[in-house]
Amino acid sequence: MEDTRSVASLMDSTSSKIQQLQKAFAELESQRAVTLNLKWKELEEHFHGLERSLKRRFHELEDQEKEYETKTRKAQELLEKKKAAVEAKEKASLERLQKKRDAAMFTINSALDKYNNAPISKPSVGERWPQNPVGDSSNAFAADGITDDNPDGTVQDVQISPVMGNFEVKAYPQLLKLCGDMDSAGLHKFVSDNRKNLASLKEEIPMAFRAAANPASLVLDSLEGFYPMEAPTADGKKDANLLGMRRTCIMLMECLSILLSGLDPNSLAAVLSQNVKRRAKSIAEGWNPLLESLDMDACNGNSLEAHAFLQLLATFAIVGDFKEDELLKLIPMVSRRRQAAELCRSLGLAEKMPGVIEVLVNSGKQIDAVTLAFAFELTEQFSPVSLLKSYLTEARRSSTQGRPGNASPAVQDEFNERELTGLKTVIKCIEEHNLEEQYPAEPLHKRILQLEKAKADKKRATEPTKPQPKRPRGAQPRVPDNNNNNNNNNNNNIKTGYGRVIPERYPQYVYDNRPFLSGPIMAAQAPPPPPPQTYTFSPAPAHGNFYGNCYQYQAPPPPAYFH
Repeated sequence: MEDTRSVASLMDSTSSKIQQLQKAFAELESQRAVTLNLKWKELEEHFHGLERSLKRRFHELEDQEKEYETKTRKAQELLEKKKAAVEAKEKASLERLQKKRDAAMFTINSALDKYNNAPISKPSVGERWPQNPVGDSSNAFAADGITDDNPDGTVQDVQISPVMGNFEVKAYPQLLKLCGDMDSAGLHKFVSDNRKNLASLKEEIPMAFRAAANPASLVLDSLEGFYPMEAPTADGKKDANLLGMRRTCIMLMECLSILLSGLDPNSLAAVLSQNVKRRAKSIAEGWNPLLESLDMDACNGNSLEAHAFLQLLATFAIVGDFKEDELLKLIPMVSRRRQAAELCRSLGLAEKMPGVIEVLVNSGKQIDAVTLAFAFELTEQFSPVSLLKSYLTEARRSSTQGRPGNASPAVQDEFNERELTGLKTVIKCIEEHNLEEQYPAEPLHKRILQLEKAKADKKRATEPTKPQPKRPRGAQPRVPDNNNNNNNNNNNNIKTGYGRVIPERYPQYVYDNRPFLSGPIMAAQAPPPPPPQTYTFSPAPAHGNFYGNCYQYQAPPPPAYFH
């Protein structure tokens, strides 16, 4: 504002400066020896024009400044309103969170009071489990709680609180009865019927196992149908029921591992008795020969059979009965499964991981190698970025080999699809392990857009053209005839009154009235008349897969047994 006032005062003093200049010019003119061509009037008009221009520009700047101040004030008011709204929402969210926290604390305290005041467990249940040496304090089950450090989101990261130590299963009380009855078939069916809620099932099955007389035997009973007797080498990928059953078997062994990991040594020895271990070893020895027929490339790191075998050894602590080299050969067959890292730790193979990662890299499974390298902190020895770039190089080399000059269009499409899948897999790996700074994904996204555009263009070019619509078979529009007098027949053609000539389809035969065709001779030679035909009408077939409006539909297949 001070600058504005100074500019305004300077502009006001312009008139006095012009008067002073006029006096100086008059004095100069009086003393000049030569007549000046420039007159004072011209100078005065020039300076007055400059004065008016400066004043006009000055007022324009003042208006712009006022407009800018108005906009700034409105923006600040709007920002204050939004800030107040955000603070109100944050306060409301904190209040709701505090209410939920208070409710949860109240529930926990109520459960603890209920447990502290509960009578001693029934003798039948107490006989199934040895007494915990920790004591009968309120934290007695805390030492028996299940804790695990598995970070990959599998069933092993379920935390069982001390409150759940008294066999209380809230969501699925039927589990207690099935485990108490040692009903492995019923347990399989229950898991199948509730496969949409596996997350809650995985939380409650370890606690329900406490109600079983022998949870380890119950799990071993559930493994009987893993390899069907009639077809032990059946492919689970083609049989949905067999696939679901095998997944259930693996989940039950994982839940038993959760239960066993929280037991004290005496209780653990009682559950995993020598008879149980001998039975588990017998099952594993029966499965082992069937694993020899598995192809590592065909398994693609996602073999349920190899996973179940390794989980059986880890759960029942019979790893020492099998050779370590045989187990290491099975790790690449389960490298894509989320439980792979935890299985290797449970089997005591953590020190052998560098060799396993080398095998994965040499077999073209760099993505699985990156996952295991992060899980076992081997990223300095096996650079994730280098492995990912190597994976993409192989995918692009396959795509280059599939060019039209070297392969058929079908093979080329297959290689391009392989490169597209590889790019998406690498981007997902970068996001999961936070490698954006070391390996930017923007060029990969651009390459994906190029491949998808080329795929769409090729599909559009190979699409067949649509057939032309057929000419309608209904009655044609009639054209009125202006000459209604011409209705005679010419050359067996009938000209109608609508201007359209319709030929006779069946013209009269000119010799039908010959007399010699009717007589005794011709009658004797004529064949006998055919017998009268009788027609039978059968009821119309059922509609089948048709609605009442004659539109066909396809009945949906029965739901597959997946979980």
